[in-house]
Amino acid sequence: MLTRTPSERPDLIVVGAGVVGAACAYYATRSGLNVTVIDRGPVAGGTTGAGEGNLLVSDKEPGPELELALLSSTLWHELAKELPAAVEYETKGGVVVASTEADLAALRDFAAGQTRAGVETHEVPHDRLADLEPHLAPDLAGGIHYPQDAQVQPALAAAHLLRTAADPQQGGGRLTLRLGEEVTDVLRGPHGEIRGVRTPTAVLLAPHVVNAAGTWGGQVARLAGVGLPVLPRRGFVLVTEPLPRVVRHKVYSADYVADVASDSAALGTSAVVEGTPAGPVLIGASRERVGFDRTLSVEVLRRLAAQATRLFPVLAEVRAIRTYAGFRPYLPDHLPAIGPDPRAPGLFHACGHEGAGIGLAPATGLLIAAQLTGRQLPLDPAPFAPERFTEESATA
Repeated sequence: MLTRTPSERPDLIVVGAGVVGAACAYYATRSGLNVTVIDRGPVAGGTTGAGEGNLLVSDKEPGPELELALLSSTLWHELAKELPAAVEYETKGGVVVASTEADLAALRDFAAGQTRAGVETHEVPHDRLADLEPHLAPDLAGGIHYPQDAQVQPALAAAHLLRTAADPQQGGGRLTLRLGEEVTDVLRGPHGEIRGVRTPTAVLLAPHVVNAAGTWGGQVARLAGVGLPVLPRRGFVLVTEPLPRVVRHKVYSADYVADVASDSAALGTSAVVEGTPAGPVLIGASRERVGFDRTLSVEVLRRLAAQATRLFPVLAEVRAIRTYAGFRPYLPDHLPAIGPDPRAPGLFHACGHEGAGIGLAPATGLLIAAQLTGRQLPLDPAPFAPERFTEESATA
């Protein structure tokens, strides 16, 4: 169990100032620990800043990730009362639609399993879809409404989690933020225990390090002498001009769930469309493993636009004003690595959430804080154990 160190040294160093690292810092300081967050770039400068802000339960099958998502859904609702309105937390719900009766039957079976696991679901027949989304294509077979789906502005959420954690009036531990510093080494003692990190300008000592480096989590793990097979999975998002509230919910086609669960490195696209409080509509989603290649793919953008206008014909006359790419931190079994790594005592991982990191961040941070302080765990951490990967898979 970790207790506060009787010095100016931090109790732990969090590597990564994205939303997962911010959540780890938030719950650790709330537990009374002194925390230093370090990132080679700005807050939310990686995957978080390229995300859509999805807080989803609708795309997760029953199992450990859904349990993490349901806990996070509750925690985001609590956080929204503490964080400023600027984080744009919206409990707008999601609508998953099917094009054919066969797709609808499969979606119905999927939702039934989720309902048994605690997800609120409501089947919507095709002639009632317009009640939820007036601009949807009229020939869809039907869908499922998920009231628990929500959204935040991800970069602002990360920034305000860190700002709130650093507020001395909130009590708890102290937060120090070091931006523009790259971790070049993770320091270990004579028995392999964690001692801190090194940057080009400083040596920062602490008995624990949390690897919240997102897509670069595998690189940070290697600095600590352990393997973690995190790989980048590229995705593009199209952004339209500001509009009236044309899209009320997060809306996506049923094949999106299969794309999320796919192990293929090849390009996969499925329509995901949602409005924002500021007016633009966000259009995704694509997935492909091409390393850290940011080259703009016109083919991907064409597919996204075509699939979005298939769901919402009204978007055919709307201008797309920009696009951006990001890299999801992919692990082979589609579960994040969360918790202590016995191969390097004092090292914790909080990465590999793929496209769900924003939604899963609070539960991840709460679990890490509980493991650090010996408090009651909010859920079973075993499925997320970092050491579940062999060294061979971690270096493949």
